[in-house]
Amino acid sequence: MQGYTHKSMDAAPLKMQGYNETKDAVKEYYSKHLKTSDDLLTNACCTGAAPPDHIKAALKKIHPEVISKYYGCGLCLPEHIEGLSILDLGCGAGRDVYIASQLVGAQGRVVGVDMTPEQLDVANAHKLYHEEKFGFANVEFKLGFIERVPRRDLHEGPVINLSPDKEAVLSEAYRLLKPGGELYFSDVYSDRRVPKALQEDSVLWGECISGALYWNDFHNLAKKCGFLDPRLTKDSVITVDNKKLEGKLESHCEDYGQAVIYKGTIPLCQDVFVLDSHHSIEKGKVFPVCGNTWRMLHDTRFKQHFDFLGSFDTHFGIYGGCGTLIPYACAQSGGTAGCSSC
Repeated sequence: MQGYTHKSMDAAPLKMQGYNETKDAVKEYYSKHLKTSDDLLTNACCTGAAPPDHIKAALKKIHPEVISKYYGCGLCLPEHIEGLSILDLGCGAGRDVYIASQLVGAQGRVVGVDMTPEQLDVANAHKLYHEEKFGFANVEFKLGFIERVPRRDLHEGPVINLSPDKEAVLSEAYRLLKPGGELYFSDVYSDRRVPKALQEDSVLWGECISGALYWNDFHNLAKKCGFLDPRLTKDSVITVDNKKLEGKLESHCEDYGQAVIYKGTIPLCQDVFVLDSHHSIEKGKVFPVCGNTWRMLHDTRFKQHFDFLGSFDTHFGIYGGCGTLIPYACAQSGGTAGCSSC
C-alpha cells in the first residue's frame, strides 16, 4: 500500500473512543487469525533487508516455530550491547528476544513483554531449547501492555504501531530508561495521516497499517515525551534511536565547533561506525559533529570508543550539515545580520 513503508508515531496521539476495542481486536488478530507469517495479508509487517552475517548466525540457533511466528518489520538492535539489559516491548513469540539473548551474552539479560498469551506460550515453550543452544539462561517473558510496564533500567525495542495510545507508549519508554539508555524501534510509518476509515479497520490494525503514524507527528510526539533529538538510522528498515540524556539535548543541531575521532574498537564496526543515516564515522578521521551528536557519543556507552574534540564554551549557531538552516531568505542568500522583514 503506497505511503506505508516504514516507521512513525503520532504527535496528536490516537486516543479513539474504542481504545479497549482496538486493543482487543489486535490481540485477537495475533492470537486467533495469525498462525504463521504466511497468514499476513499485506507486506507491511515484513522485513525487507537481509540481516548482517552475525544476525544470520544468531537466527540459525532459534527454534523453527519461533521463526514461523515472527510478524515484525525489522530487527532494531544497536551495536555494542554485550552485557546490557534489553526490554523488548511487543516481543510476540520471542524471535528478537532470542537474538538479543545471544548478543548480550551470559552477563546480559533480555525481558520480553507482550499482551498475547498465545504468542508468549510459544516463546516460553522453547526457553530450554535456546538455553541449551546458547549455553546460558538470560531470558524472561512477561504478559502485559506496553503502555504500562514495571520500572526497569533498560535499553528498549518496542512495537508502538499496534498501540492505540502512542503517547502513553513513548512516555512509558522514556520513564523506564536510565540516563544514557536508548529507545530503538522498527515499525511502519506513513507519509501522511491515516484516514479515519482505515483507523477503524480491525484487520488493517493487525496488519500494521491502521496504526501507522505520520512521520512528522512521530517526530513531534517523541520530543514531547522527552526524546529531544530522534534519529533515523536506516530508511529501508527504520530504527529510531532516542537517547535519554537528562534534558541535555537541544531541539536543533547546534554548532559548537566540536568533532570526534572513532578508535575502531566497537566489535563488527572496526572501520566505520554508523550512528544514524547521516553519521558514518570512519576510524581515525576527525569527524565534525553538532552538540547533540557529541553528547550522544560522549554521555553513553560509546564514550570509550571515541576521542572528543572541543567543548560547549563557544556557540557558532545552527549546525548547517545536520540541523535546520535559518529560514529567512536574507541569511540563506548570504546576507548580513539585521534582516527583520517577515
